Amino acid sequence: MMQAGIFTGYFPYGLEETAKKIRGLGFNTVQLDLHFKDIDLSAGQITKDKAKKVRDTFRDHNLPVCCVSGYTNIIHPDKAEREKRVGYLKEIIRNARHFGSPYVISETGTYNTESDWVHHPKNKTEEGFEECRKVIADLAQTAYDHGAVFLLETYVNNVVGSVEETVKMFAQVDHPGLGLLMDPTNYFETHNIDRMDQILNQVFDTLTDKIRIAHAKDVKRSGDDKSEKHADIGDADAMESHTFRGVGEIELPAPGLGSLNYDLYLKRLAEKHPNIPMIIEHLSEDDVPRAKKFLDGKFRENGL
Repeated sequence: MMQAGIFTGYFPYGLEETAKKIRGLGFNTVQLDLHFKDIDLSAGQITKDKAKKVRDTFRDHNLPVCCVSGYTNIIHPDKAEREKRVGYLKEIIRNARHFGSPYVISETGTYNTESDWVHHPKNKTEEGFEECRKVIADLAQTAYDHGAVFLLETYVNNVVGSVEETVKMFAQVDHPGLGLLMDPTNYFETHNIDRMDQILNQVFDTLTDKIRIAHAKDVKRSGDDKSEKHADIGDADAMESHTFRGVGEIELPAPGLGSLNYDLYLKRLAEKHPNIPMIIEHLSEDDVPRAKKFLDGKFRENGL
């Protein structure tokens, strides 16, 4: 049976309180964000003992860590900034096993300097793709060397956004240290959202063997608001990846609040990954019970 999980970053508390609250909501796994009020896990501050404390705290609450967040712009055009960001991501990867999971996730980046989620013309060039490929190959090797797996998460405005670009990246970086975070909502743009089932089937027809972890959010047209959208989730220090809700024509709300064909998504996912963790995202703490009820309902309806 599929497992319903949640990002720890939607709970802006200390380590113990975060684990207690998430378990109290009935979850049985988490995607770990290195963001707690009472433990510093920033760049240069991760130690084996700290990682073990985090891992054991969630285990003590019957919440095994299924993956670790490492979201950052891995191809930031400022080389010094890129080195800093990729350096921290590698630090997380080196310690992933100590945190309790081999899987560390990041998006594939953009050459836009204003936002990690906004398009830049270079993103869709051969030069941009090749530069990103080199970084991803390096991250995959780093992961492999430390018993981990780097999971790339696609997003339409990043270098790897379309199904075709994702297939191309895995063909060029065919490495045991690389896997895929499955989130089908990230493949949709205004030109293909009306072909939802076709795109969903294309994703699973071509990429299912690369999938390791799955996300649960939603997708819909944004209406008149074409700006970059962020939500207040009650944490002034929240990571941008947790407040982001879409840009341009497409909005990315919490599961159950959009038009994603969840029945088809879960059916295709379960064909090869029947016990995969499904991590709920793009919501605030007060909406978590509703979102979990929606996802659990879809599991039940589809016998998963």
